[in-house]
Amino acid sequence: MTQQTPLDRFKEVLGGTARALADEPEIELAFTADAPTQSGKHLKVPMPARALPADQVAEARGFADGFALRLKHHDAALHLRAAPHEAVARGVFDAIETARVEALGSRGYAGIADNLAVALDVRLRADPITRARTREEVPLSTALGLLVREKLSGRESPAIAAPGLALVRDWIDEKAGTDLDSLALALDDQRAFQAIVRKLLEDLELVQGDELPEDTEDGESEEDGTDDEQGDDGEDEEGESGQGEAQVEARGEQRDAENEDGEGQEMGDDVQDMDGEPGDDGEDGMQPVRPNRPFADLSPQFDYRVWSTDFDEVIAATDLCDADELVRLRSYLDQQLVHLQSVVSKLANRLQRRLMAQQSRSWDFDQEEGLLDAARLARVVVSPDMSLSYKIERDTEFRDTVVTLLIDNSGSMRGRPISIAAISADILARTLERCGVKTEILGFTTRAWKGGQSRETWLAAGRPPQPGRLNDIRHIVYKKADEPWRRARTSLGLMMREGLLKENIDGEALMWAHARLIARPEERRILMVISDGAPVDDSTLSVNSGSYLERHLRQVIDWIEKKSSVELVAIGIGHDVTRYYSRAVTIMDVDQLGGTIIEQLAALFDTP
Repeated sequence: MTQQTPLDRFKEVLGGTARALADEPEIELAFTADAPTQSGKHLKVPMPARALPADQVAEARGFADGFALRLKHHDAALHLRAAPHEAVARGVFDAIETARVEALGSRGYAGIADNLAVALDVRLRADPITRARTREEVPLSTALGLLVREKLSGRESPAIAAPGLALVRDWIDEKAGTDLDSLALALDDQRAFQAIVRKLLEDLELVQGDELPEDTEDGESEEDGTDDEQGDDGEDEEGESGQGEAQVEARGEQRDAENEDGEGQEMGDDVQDMDGEPGDDGEDGMQPVRPNRPFADLSPQFDYRVWSTDFDEVIAATDLCDADELVRLRSYLDQQLVHLQSVVSKLANRLQRRLMAQQSRSWDFDQEEGLLDAARLARVVVSPDMSLSYKIERDTEFRDTVVTLLIDNSGSMRGRPISIAAISADILARTLERCGVKTEILGFTTRAWKGGQSRETWLAAGRPPQPGRLNDIRHIVYKKADEPWRRARTSLGLMMREGLLKENIDGEALMWAHARLIARPEERRILMVISDGAPVDDSTLSVNSGSYLERHLRQVIDWIEKKSSVELVAIGIGHDVTRYYSRAVTIMDVDQLGGTIIEQLAALFDTP
């Protein structure tokens, strides 16, 4: 019979505790090195080291307790019907409900409350509230979640969030202090609690009264006709089919409000097609962070204007052409670069070896307990009672990392440069995924040459002077950070599509990619820009100063390099980009691109 390790026993006890807290015998608990997630009755919590350090044990307990309490005290169908569609209001609504569930479940249980506090500290480390310097930079969902937690549990907010919380505390108390005080009266009644939260959202002017969905007890709409029984019997996050349709609809509304990249459209397919590889958890682990994006910590006051954002789009590559066309384009890309792929693959293997070397296991030998040291077998056979015959694995310090590749999709990249950029990104994503590093691949261009619909509206308005940016931007998501490489490889073929590559407005693309990175939970975030020169948009430059877009790009880069936690690096193809980026390299031959990407990333990972 195989003897259980302390880690196995801890997992067994933690799972049993979660089942008892949730009063749900079918809960399955697993450890993960990625973001903690809950999908119905399947819980994934952070994996502690083999030695079970106290802080890591408390962290795993905190997330397990939080997920279990949500299964016990939260009606997902009721929450979905009452949730607002507007992105920021929805984030606040969700955060306050989490505070209610945790306060309700931890009443009278100091140990549970302490575990939840540890999990909260972990979540706050990656939250923009910890870096906020002005009220506009504070994510309201986080701030209100903390304030409601104070009211309901009597516990002070963590010190790491105190400065950011102080920026909005007085404003929130002035606008909605009475609502906050009233929440404790309805702690046990989710429906009554939601009514107070809806009033709070109106008082904070996050929504108008007529924008909130009606929350009827009798289920007046056809969609809610089967109503409460479904919410009680269904799983917390997955729900029954009717609830799933409502959830897709609600996420669609939220996507429109956030101008997101259409991630929800593929959510269902992703869940069905995921395997057990790192990063295959989809977007579930990121949902708590998503509402913070409108209040991300990127708020430089640039002297930069945009005539109209009505025609801008953030779109998934799969939405720009049909599946058959993508397969054909990908096949064309592969045929074009057969001879180059082997070269870049060798470089990728070199990067993998360097990364794995940093993650390689190390051991402490001659220990009193742990795993039996094979080198001491002779000693054990001769003298079984001899001590110091065991070894213990030492914890590694490789930081959780996400890399974003932002590729210039302008017309000047057409031909060999864009082909090599695509295949290099493809191989890099595959390599980093094997090393447990998540990778996002983005592209930027415009929807039209020389202005598009924005210019048309400007002409119709009588050509006002100095209109600012005067074109319709198109930001493309080729691969999301949480999406496995195998699902995204076909999307990269879109770069080969005739007519896709137009003009480039780099400053706004950089801000967009940066905002997506800031919303990620990883400790280290790297943004690599691949471009072939300065931003160019004829329509904008013809009615503003000739350096308008370039000046904005310099301001964005300066702000990211000096004030952001994101590490920025650039590769210029045929043009010197070192005049913009402090950490940059310029190559004159596009065949050097694959090797340059690998070497630049390797240098970043080698940096302490």
